[in-house]
Parts: sequence; structure tokens; C-alpha cells
Amino acid sequence: MSPFVVRFVQEYAVGDRDEFLRLEATFAEMERRRTDWPQGRRMQPYAGAEPTNALVWEASFPTLADALAAIERIEADDEHAALFAEQAPLIVRARTEIYETLDL
Repeated sequence: MSPFVVRFVQEYAVGDRDEFLRLEATFAEMERRRTDWPQGRRMQPYAGAEPTNALVWEASFPTLADALAAIERIEADDEHAALFAEQAPLIVRARTEIYETLDL
């Protein structure tokens, strides 16, 4: 297991679900196509602290430096920026989380 996990949590308006997920599918296709891109998984809360109209993207990295570099790469990428410009108006709340995996 990689010691660091990056999570993007994005809450969207309930009425925008179909459009939000359509755009998210485009992000997923881009991620699969680009072998140099961080490979994550997408989750939607069923029960828990997050509302059900949230999407969580999560990826693991071997070091904190790798996690931070991945975030920088995502933020600086033109293809990602163009897609995000379409999706951003649908986002009500968003945050980035970084976790360290503890091996206790």
C-alpha cells in the first residue's frame, strides 16, 4: 500500500448530477488514455459524512513529494484545465485532502 492518498472531494448541485457525471466520465477517459497521468478511482457516497451528491476521486502515491507533484501536474495540465472549466460551474463545494497511511 502506498503511504500517501490524495482525495479530491467535489459536491455538485443535485439537479446537475447527469451533467456533472457526464463530464466526470470524460475525465476518467482522459485518465485511462494517459499512462503518464495519476490513476485514481472515483467513488460516490452511499452513506457517511459526505452528501450523496458528492464525487470523491482518490489516488495513492509512494511519497508525499509524489502526491504533491501529481496535484501540481493536474493543476498545470491544459487538457484537464479545459475540462475543469466546463465542470467548475456545477461544483458547489470542493476540497483537496492528503492522507498518510499509517502502518501500525
